[in-house]
Amino acid sequence: MASSARAAKTTVATARAAKPATKPPGQRTGVKHEAVKHEAVKHDAVKHEAVKSDAVKQPRIKKVKPPATPLARTRRARQLATRLAQGYPDAHCELDFTTPLELAVATILSAQCTDVRVNMTTPAVFARFPSAADYAAAPRAELEELIKPTGFYRNKTNSLIGLGRALVERFDGEVPRTLAELVSLPGFGRKTSNVVLGNAFGIPGITVDTHMQRLVRRWGLTAQTDPVKIELELAAQLPPAQWTSFSNQVIFHGRRVCHAKRPACGACFLANLCPSLGAGTMDPVAASALVVGPEREHLLVLAGLGDVQGLPAAAPEQTELREPVE
Repeated sequence: MASSARAAKTTVATARAAKPATKPPGQRTGVKHEAVKHEAVKHDAVKHEAVKSDAVKQPRIKKVKPPATPLARTRRARQLATRLAQGYPDAHCELDFTTPLELAVATILSAQCTDVRVNMTTPAVFARFPSAADYAAAPRAELEELIKPTGFYRNKTNSLIGLGRALVERFDGEVPRTLAELVSLPGFGRKTSNVVLGNAFGIPGITVDTHMQRLVRRWGLTAQTDPVKIELELAAQLPPAQWTSFSNQVIFHGRRVCHAKRPACGACFLANLCPSLGAGTMDPVAASALVVGPEREHLLVLAGLGDVQGLPAAAPEQTELREPVE
């Protein structure tokens, strides 16, 4: 009997020893819980990246073909003019002036120089030489020193002194109001003449500067490279009442969005009218960093990027309107 009891106890003890130890509840589920938590964090990260990607994703824009006929080019030019007026309702000549003579002088100085630099230089020039007679009698060395920051100062000094003499001798010291008379003045070509006509006198004129030449060819409005031929073709496509405003708006767009080397295609509000779409970066985040000027936020809204959070500020190299007028 005693032997049977001892055998039973031995069997139970052996069974208990053979049974694996049970882990505490917290230890038993810890590894699985951590794995699930890790997967949840990973899922949230992927979801966040997807939302971020969707936030800057633009609707797919179909690239338009260049207008192939004169009528098609006229229609495209007028579509662009309407859209540009929405983007730059306050576009204007960015040279500072108060009189036609001051604008004439500033425009001559703007050749191969930025408007910003010209505007830093002209206050002293205007104060020292307020009239055509003053330019006609200007001491060359003094005038050269004043305008030196604008570059090519010797040639520009010749033009300004010659302009003063021509105005005094032929126009009683006043800037004339016709294209034919303006182009006869020293330092004046059709571009400078149209700047003065349109912005000082309110007489329609198309300013074909480097921005205008670049943009109208990108838009397919002309294949010409000669500024006079470009001017004549644009004059046939647009009503005279739009010539000056269109010129200023195109120049604004060339300085702010459609840059010569790095056009901001992915953040351009004219993208669906531009056959050159893709000449610059199409990534909206990278492109938005290339858009500059006080109108930047408005331009990004028009491009469909106004509600996007976290777009970068303008790239440091693009924060100034650096490109020269000529």
